[in-house]
Amino acid sequence: MERFPDKQKAIDLALWQNHNHRFNDTYGVAHSTQGDYVVTPITQPLSIHSEFVKLPKDFSKLNLKHLQKVYMDENPLHFWEEIRGMFSGVHGETLRFILSAKIPLKTILRYELATRGYDEIFNYIGYEKALALWCDK
Repeated sequence: MERFPDKQKAIDLALWQNHNHRFNDTYGVAHSTQGDYVVTPITQPLSIHSEFVKLPKDFSKLNLKHLQKVYMDENPLHFWEEIRGMFSGVHGETLRFILSAKIPLKTILRYELATRGYDEIFNYIGYEKALALWCDK
């Protein structure tokens, strides 16, 4: 169980936990009696919190205000830090080229996963099967 004063940060962590533990746990966010937000498996008793907050399905509605909070966070969640790191070290002209040339980052991500040779549940299946899995969608 992790506690956050910020509701959005708690929601972000719950979404990550739901991805990371997608085969054995589901996480939720609840407003605690202490006024903060608790990220916990939904199987945990709600004795210290009221009810679970409705979580978004994903980050597809990520907006500038949310992203600015993530960038200004002095103690960011590790996955946001990794995502930021993928872009922060890249030359600005390269970032502008990615946008202007409409390079499909989703295709690059899928191919990168294929080259690692693993499936969605981290079983090694080899390059050819992984290529079919990740890139033939």
